[in-house]
Amino acid sequence: MVFIDNRAVSELPPLPSTADLRRQVEFSSSDGRIWLAGQRMLLMHAASLGTLRRELIQSIGPAAARRLLLRVGYASGERDAALARQLRADADMFSLFAVGPQLHMLEGAVQVTPEQLELDVAAGQFHGVFRWDHSWEVETHLRDFGPQHEPVCWTLLGYASGYTSAFMGRPVLYKEVACAACGHAHCRIEGRPVTDWPDGEQLASDYAAQSLTLDPPDGAIGAWPAEVPADDQPETPVDALGPLIGQAPGFSAATQLLRKAAGTQVTVLLTGETGTGKERFARALHALSPRAAKPFVAVNCAALPGELIESELFGTEKGAYTGADAARAGRFERAHGGTLFLDELGELPLPAQAKLLRVLQDGQVERLGSSQPRHVDVRLVAATHVDLMQAVRAGRFRQDLYYRINVYPIRIPPLREREGDIEPLARYLLQRFTLLHDKHVKGFADRALHALRTYHWPGNVRELENLIERGVILATAGQTMQVEHLFPEAGAPPGAAPTHTLAASGRLREVPPPAAPDAHPWIDQLLTHQIGLTALEQALIEQAVQRSRGNLAAAARLLGLTRPQLSYRLSKLRGERPST
Repeated sequence: MVFIDNRAVSELPPLPSTADLRRQVEFSSSDGRIWLAGQRMLLMHAASLGTLRRELIQSIGPAAARRLLLRVGYASGERDAALARQLRADADMFSLFAVGPQLHMLEGAVQVTPEQLELDVAAGQFHGVFRWDHSWEVETHLRDFGPQHEPVCWTLLGYASGYTSAFMGRPVLYKEVACAACGHAHCRIEGRPVTDWPDGEQLASDYAAQSLTLDPPDGAIGAWPAEVPADDQPETPVDALGPLIGQAPGFSAATQLLRKAAGTQVTVLLTGETGTGKERFARALHALSPRAAKPFVAVNCAALPGELIESELFGTEKGAYTGADAARAGRFERAHGGTLFLDELGELPLPAQAKLLRVLQDGQVERLGSSQPRHVDVRLVAATHVDLMQAVRAGRFRQDLYYRINVYPIRIPPLREREGDIEPLARYLLQRFTLLHDKHVKGFADRALHALRTYHWPGNVRELENLIERGVILATAGQTMQVEHLFPEAGAPPGAAPTHTLAASGRLREVPPPAAPDAHPWIDQLLTHQIGLTALEQALIEQAVQRSRGNLAAAARLLGLTRPQLSYRLSKLRGERPST
């Protein structure tokens, strides 16, 4: 008897068609990648994997090699389990579970035949027996070591445990109860929740060997590389939003300059494109400085009307202008003892530039409507995305202020120059936005990460933040983020190359590029079949006349034409002399 979702059936149904799974396999030969539902795959010689397996057994011993290969298989099974509900969201439970065995076959690992299955996810009940044929591990182990007394399908067994554990949401462990390497006609595995096995304590240890990180055996393969001592690591710049993330050469050079300037009083000029994170750098500089306990005041010079900039920066006295009913301190006074950040400094009007220069030279401000100077102790950090030297030549920026500001410039590189930083940035932002929106998303699909790395990022880090937040909202809870969640408006993901997929025969067939979002599928089909305009017009008119049963007035209405216009076109297409 077979039980699926607490329903008894007389026998197991046949495995569903693999057409939906085969469509997920794409071979992008032009850029050297193979994809399975957004995850990158490798097509390798079984003999080369066998060589690796043999070297592991000979170098670290059979027991340690078994634990390591179980772990490798377990991780692969976990990943495929994440695809099951994504690929067959509306399928019955048997077809949903069958994704794992069918992917195992599609990946060339082994032929799987279900023999017994009791499956109830809600109740946490599972018992499965599966027959294996053509195991790649049996073939390579027999070739290298001959017949065995113990089962040898270690990677395959780990895959089954990893897949079923992730699918069920509880630890499930398989035993290989028969193995072709031991002289049996077939390999056979049996799986149950760890706690349901009679020898549960021993199997729990075996399950831990699969699902947890393997420690190297003493003296077998040497010690793992030691971590850099904390005292030797440079202090990571941080602000209220967290650390500045990046290891790219240009970014590392910028953070090193930032650390050197933090303990001084030098005026810092941050340059770089819009969205590179100049305010984050300014806040990190403040956090690392002796002024960290004092105010950090940020001013966007481009966002303030020209007539209000001076009052915002330097303050006003009561009665200084109509509507000034009370005295008000400016940003310089509010930042006393701390840091003042002037963003988009290049947008500051010339009159305000002159007053700013005097404040920087004297350390004093005068409120509008007052002749009494006030002393301010402020660390100034400025930022701009424009070329200030070019603005000086154009007469839009004071030369003396430029030289006063440009004491310690730090260039923040654009994101397109930091390809290696994109993935850690994306993972950090994913964690941040999943917490913000209280939605669990299981990381990124490999293809989504590839799309992020190959995108040109005109909006830099700010654009990356927006894309990740949108992706968290669009992604399905509990699943990985796919490329279409990040770029929903794109017909093809950034960096996409022509691909081939598997036909039912096992041969590759070309996948046509996706149509633009506003294109109709039938237009793509017409272009694919190279149907000319004349043939298209004739077929459209003849079909309209046939559907209208020869009534030209009705056919003309279908085509959006008048009856004389249709009659003229029809006569022309049939080679007749148009009637007048």
